[in-house]
Amino acid sequence: MTVDGRLARGDRTRAAALDAAVVLATEVGLHGLSLAQLADSLGVSKSGLFAHWRSKEALQLATVDRAVEQWQELIVAPALRAPVGVRRLWALHRARIDFYAARVLPGGCFFASTDFEYNARPGPVRDRLAEVFGRWTAFLERLVREAVDAGELPADTDVAELAYEIDALGIAAAMRSRLLDPDTTYRHARQGLLNRLRALCPDPTLLTEGHP
Repeated sequence: MTVDGRLARGDRTRAAALDAAVVLATEVGLHGLSLAQLADSLGVSKSGLFAHWRSKEALQLATVDRAVEQWQELIVAPALRAPVGVRRLWALHRARIDFYAARVLPGGCFFASTDFEYNARPGPVRDRLAEVFGRWTAFLERLVREAVDAGELPADTDVAELAYEIDALGIAAAMRSRLLDPDTTYRHARQGLLNRLRALCPDPTLLTEGHP
């Protein structure tokens, strides 16, 4: 099969632009992201980007989707290699905190920032973010439920509550690390969940690896 070179170049340009858009959104806000601003940061013409996104809103929505893909690639996929149960929950949280600590996004967590930015701003972008957050919450609850089913958490575990606690530790780490000492913040976030899971797990020796 022959691949059209122009289409391939277009796909590469679009991917590079969206990666840059995710970075910019953490620095100037997703609402402040514009085609002109993105073009300036990439050193390309606005008309070249206009071929991919016909409006600021279309760019914002595509940026949210790219941030989700990045989250899946760098946080979720590595965690899913861990065994089902408390070790997978711990691997997911550790991957999330490591992602923050590596400063992959110079302006901090894309989702922590945009969720606060859009919580009172109705429209398609807020709706997309709410959908993404709902899927993330459901995913956390699924992993907790799998740990219960595997006998690695008590049968009476409040699945929704524990998923909430796990996410809250991540959000707190993302926000506090921007204003306070990041090393201390990340250490507390890691240790907090490790202590919680060890206290709940009938076999806490499952969580002896990967110390914070």
